[in-house]
Amino acid sequence: MKTTFKILLFLLLTVLTQIGGLVLLLSLMLHRFIDKNVIVRWQQLLANVALFVILYLSATFTVVPPLAGMLGRVRLPITEHNHVKPATVVTCLLNRNYVRPQLREVVYNAAAALQQSDSTFVLCYLDACFPFGNGFPLFPHLSHNDGKKIDLVFVYRYATDNTLSNSSPSVIGYGVSEGPRQGEEDRAAFCKKCGYTQYGLLNQLVPQSNHSRYVFDEPLTALLVTQFVTDERIGKVFIEPHLKQRLGLQQYDKIRFQGCRSVRHDDHIHVQLK
Repeated sequence: MKTTFKILLFLLLTVLTQIGGLVLLLSLMLHRFIDKNVIVRWQQLLANVALFVILYLSATFTVVPPLAGMLGRVRLPITEHNHVKPATVVTCLLNRNYVRPQLREVVYNAAAALQQSDSTFVLCYLDACFPFGNGFPLFPHLSHNDGKKIDLVFVYRYATDNTLSNSSPSVIGYGVSEGPRQGEEDRAAFCKKCGYTQYGLLNQLVPQSNHSRYVFDEPLTALLVTQFVTDERIGKVFIEPHLKQRLGLQQYDKIRFQGCRSVRHDDHIHVQLK
């Protein structure tokens, strides 16, 4: 590898996974042993890539969790546990599923509460935080950098049979929104008018074809948000103003507008500790 490419790859892996850059350095240190014993160039490349993948997965699933635990972060489940699961396994592979213990407990409690309303309910989470350090940015989020924040999927039902989907209409969990209806406040249009073009950009990039297969469950989503805003450990919840009104949650001051510098929050719920 040329030096410039190595540096760019190190930075990219660090930004996306936090630990990927360090794993890459370890992998590069071991490349010479492979190159010495493997003569064919394409076999060298394949072996080097395989080495990185093995080291990365080993670190992600066996080394990082206990180290993060010692430093005050815990991993959210990578498969369904306590009625909670990731919306996509990519979140776990990228180490974006770590929070402080108090927040994990809040999430588990909220999921258990909704199980009382529907025994088939499973809470799907999106991006949380990285396992190590306060202030390390979780791109592209503005504030997921201290273990106190997590994004969650709305509650949806399948349009065909009205059963809970326990999934997201978006392939990445973001970018498929429950937009404002006629007469409701359209903060996305307001932010765009003010020049914040990034505010609704994701909705233009993410495929919308699955949206018609899902029905937004307003009562259960309102109940889910209520579980968080009534928990004294929670400081803020972000959803779009039109959903706050539609779901009948105007009485809760903890539900805030995140500002035009962020992105739309009518495709997920943002929850954070005090």
